[in-house]
Formats: sequence, C-alpha cells, structure tokens
Amino acid sequence: MRHVKVHLENIPGSPYSSSAMHDTPFLDRESHEDWDKRTWREHCTVNRDGQVCIPAMAFKLNLDSAAFKLGMKVPNRRGAMFKGFFVSGIICDHDVPIANGSAHTKESAECRLISAHANGRRGSGSRVPRRFPEFPVWHGIAEFTILDDIITAEVFEQHVKAGGIIVGVGRFRPENGGTNGRFRATKFEWEHFEL
Repeated sequence: MRHVKVHLENIPGSPYSSSAMHDTPFLDRESHEDWDKRTWREHCTVNRDGQVCIPAMAFKLNLDSAAFKLGMKVPNRRGAMFKGFFVSGIICDHDVPIANGSAHTKESAECRLISAHANGRRGSGSRVPRRFPEFPVWHGIAEFTILDDIITAEVFEQHVKAGGIIVGVGRFRPENGGTNGRFRATKFEWEHFEL
C-alpha cells in the first residue's frame, strides 16, 4: 500500500467553480431569483476553518473517469484494464483545501452568472439565470492512498495528468463539455507503508 501527495495547480484560464447542493431556506415571500442572488456562495464546500475545498470524491471520480477514458491494459493480465483497479484500489483521503497565496474562502469567490436549464437537464428548453462561485486561480495538495499494488507510481501519475486535462473537477469541467476545473500536477510525493 502506498500514499502519495499530489501538488496541483489550475491551468491558466480554467477556474474552479463549485456547485455543491445546499438547503438554505427561502425567506418569507422570497423569489427563486432573489434566493439565488443571496445564497450563491453556499455552493462552496468548506472545511471547519472556512477554507474552500474541492471534495475528495471529485478527485476519486476524476481518476475513475480518466482510467475509463484512457482504457490502459494491465501488462500480463490477459486483457484486464486498469479502470476496475482504479475504482476499487484508490482513495482520495480528504477534501482538498484550495488557495491562491492565501486560503480561499466563500467570501473571496467571484460570482459567475450563467443561463442554466431550469430543471438541470440539457435540452429541456427553458432556461433561468443561476449564479455559482468561481475561483480563477487556485492550487492545493490532494492526498491519495493506493490500495492495489497493481497500480504503479508511473500508471497513477499518468492517470492524474490525463485526468487533469480531459476530465477536470467542478462545474462545467471538460468531462461534461466545459473548460473549467482543468489542472496539472506539479509534484508527486510518494510514501510506502504496511498495514
């Protein structure tokens, strides 16, 4: 089993935009538009210190999706592919706080106004204005535990690099036809340990 810290930074022109669900109640007689204007920052995931984080599951799903898209075969395993080993053999240990010099907070977010599908499904026809938090420049350190030794350091790093370009994280990422949330790994710090 191995542990790795991956130092990440966004690709210029590719902000991180979060879209976490929240259940902030409506004020008395408040319209959906006014509620959206008042609560758009609540789409951020934050830790106990109030620092904006990218959810651990976003990076886990990023790697799973990258493994599926790359379709790399496991050497000497009769056509077995890495995608199944990534699904069951990798954990992102915790949410990843992001910063740009100093910690990002909900208050430091920029507001991105978009024309969204009213029911959240493409092709539904009707559109409404929606607001989401956006961070134009960010970096962070994601920590992973690799449970399956069949995933070598070289294979893992290749998938992280591909996932940063072709999958991304957050709202409007490349996996969903967008350009946000692309990143590159600037450093990998490996550590081996036994259970």
